[in-house]
Amino acid sequence: MTSSLVFICAASGFGSKNKYLFGHISMNIKLVPQDSAGTVTAFYLSSETSKHDELDFEFLGNFSGDPYILQTNVYANGVGDKEQRFYLWFDPTTDFHNYSLLWNRQQVIFKVDGVPIRVFKNKEALGLAYPSSQAMKIYSTLWNGDSWATRGGLTKINWAHSPFIATYQNFGIDACQWTDSTSNCPASNSWWSQVSFDTLGSKAKSQLKWVQQNYMIYNYCTDTKRFSTTPAECTSGN
Repeated sequence: MTSSLVFICAASGFGSKNKYLFGHISMNIKLVPQDSAGTVTAFYLSSETSKHDELDFEFLGNFSGDPYILQTNVYANGVGDKEQRFYLWFDPTTDFHNYSLLWNRQQVIFKVDGVPIRVFKNKEALGLAYPSSQAMKIYSTLWNGDSWATRGGLTKINWAHSPFIATYQNFGIDACQWTDSTSNCPASNSWWSQVSFDTLGSKAKSQLKWVQQNYMIYNYCTDTKRFSTTPAECTSGN
């Protein structure tokens, strides 16, 4: 039997009771339809520590008829500012679509309907931070982000169009549950910790290239206005 969650802005959300360190997490989401400008629907993992790790899907609301923007971000040891933004190649408000994270010691893969859109590699060997030691809870929220979410904050929420509703189905988790400091994560027999998931296969690489060539609209790695020098993880092939 399929169950659904409905969120009405502003603001609401839910979170998992348990923490996880590595695994596969997914959710089917139908986003806020019509004029959703100023709203942010987020699906993410966070350690919520002083130097926190976090993995984000953030769906930025828009005018009715404009394409939805999906922003991804990674925080490692408290440092974020690693945004990549994409247009979606479908209308995410008319039906449910699957958004998932595969997170292991070697990489984080952001996927939409099983198609990889972003890969963040573990480069701790180069002295770069990676979310590898802090267990994270799973969250989703729908909130007022009109200070920045639509056209850089120029377009505000039109409350006459409220309530703003996002709907959720089929939450899926196959991950290593963290219980205390002696937790053995990841389990050696977990499918997502096998060597075959340390890199993308040829088909997945082609899909990633297709998305990034056709639908990526912002990449922090190439933003010379924000960064006077290219972020280190970008220069080493992330």
